[in-house]
Amino acid sequence: MTENILTEFDSFFFLGIGGVSMSALAKILRKSGKKVAGCDRCEGEYTQSLKSVGINVTIGNVCAFDNFEVVVYTDALADSNPSIIAARRQKKVLISRGKLLSELCKNYNKTIAVAGCHGKTTCTAMIAHVFSYAGSNFTSHIGGDDLTFTNGYACGNDYLITEACEYKKNFLYLKPDIAVILNSDADHLDCYGTEENLKKAYLQFAGSAAKTIKLYGDLSEADGVTFGFDDRADYYAKSIRSEHGKFTFRAIKGEKELGRVKLSVYGKHNVLNALAAIAVAESCGIDFEKISAGLSQFKGVKRRFEEIGSYNGATCIADYAHHPNEIKAALKTARMLTTGELYVVFQPHTYSRTKDLFREFMLTLSAVKRLMIYKTFAAREYYDDAGSALTLSNAVKRSVYGDCEIDIERFIANAKSGDIVLFLGAGDIYEIAKTVV
Repeated sequence: MTENILTEFDSFFFLGIGGVSMSALAKILRKSGKKVAGCDRCEGEYTQSLKSVGINVTIGNVCAFDNFEVVVYTDALADSNPSIIAARRQKKVLISRGKLLSELCKNYNKTIAVAGCHGKTTCTAMIAHVFSYAGSNFTSHIGGDDLTFTNGYACGNDYLITEACEYKKNFLYLKPDIAVILNSDADHLDCYGTEENLKKAYLQFAGSAAKTIKLYGDLSEADGVTFGFDDRADYYAKSIRSEHGKFTFRAIKGEKELGRVKLSVYGKHNVLNALAAIAVAESCGIDFEKISAGLSQFKGVKRRFEEIGSYNGATCIADYAHHPNEIKAALKTARMLTTGELYVVFQPHTYSRTKDLFREFMLTLSAVKRLMIYKTFAAREYYDDAGSALTLSNAVKRSVYGDCEIDIERFIANAKSGDIVLFLGAGDIYEIAKTVV
C-alpha cells in the first residue's frame, strides 16, 4: 500500500458499487475529480443515483476494470470471487471498502467517526446537518440515505463525518480525531464470537482516537466525554417531552443549561443520538444555537421510521430495525403513535444473527399481537434452519410466516384508518413493502 492511495492513483473501479457505503465512497471520489465506475449484480436505488451523477455502472459479474488502476471490493466478496481473482491476475491495486475509507480520511483536516450497534446512521446524519447549518466545510459518508444529503455529500475538506462500521472490524482501520460510540451490544457474533470480544474492539476503536464521546455507563473502561439520560453524564437531557412521537428536551452540559432542542424525527432514542451530536459539535466550537437549529432541520433518513404510504387507510412505516433492541425501540414509538391496531412485518437479516440472538428475538417479538415473520434476507450467508425465519415464527406464539407479497397483503387485509403497519428489517423488505403499499 502506498502512503496515500488517493493521491497516488486517479481511477477506481468498485465491485459491488450498489451498496450504500460503497456508492457513497464512489460519489465522494467522483466529486474529488477521480475517474470512477463499478459493477453490481442487479439494478437498485443506489445504482440509479450513481448513474444520475455520471458514474458508469455495469450490471452483472463483468470484470470491466481494464482501464482502472484500483479495484475496490466489499467484504461480502470472498477471495475466490472471479472478479477479485481477475484483478489479481491483472496486477490491479486491490483495496477493501474499509481500508479505502481509512485512506479517504487522510484527505481531511479532521475525521469524526460514529460507531455503535444502533443509531450510527441517524447520528452521523444529525452531525452533518449541524455542520451544514453552521456553515462548516465538510464531507459526509452516511450508511443510509439522508433525506437532504443522500449517503455521500461533499462541500469541503475541513471535516470528514463518517459512519464507522464494526462488521469484520472495519472500524479499526480508522484513526479518527473524534470517535463517537453510541452503544455496545451483542451483534455480529459470527465475526466476534462473543459480546466481550466486540466490546474489546470498541475499546480499541476508542483508544485510536484523539477524543472519545460515549454513552454514559457503557464501555466504562474507556476515557471520554459522556452523554445519556443520566444526570451524571457530561451531556444529558432534562424536561423530555413527546409531541406526537417527536421529542423536545433541554440539553444540559455539567451544571449549565445549553438550551432547548426540538427534534423533527420520531423516537425517544433519538434524544441520545442528538446528545452525541451536540457533544461533537461543541467540541468543534459550534455555538449551541446553530447546533439546535441544525438538529431541528434534520428530517430523517430513509428506512429510519419512514412513512412510506398507506394501505386501506392504515399508515405504513418502514424501519431498518434488525436487532432485538432496535425492534423494541421501533415498537415503542409505533405504539405511541397509533390510535388503533399495530401490524408488524419483520424480516430477519442473516441466519447467523437470528441464531445467535434467537432467545432475544423470540422474547421481543412475542409481545406483538399481530405479527408476520417474513422469509430471511440471507445477505452473504447460506441457509441455516436453526436461524431461519420459519423456525423463529414457529417459536413465537401468534405469529404467522410469510414468503411472498401476497402473504403480506393477506396479513394486513383488515388494517384500517388509525392502524399502523410497521415493516421492520435491513434486507429487501423495504422494497417489498413499497410495492405492497
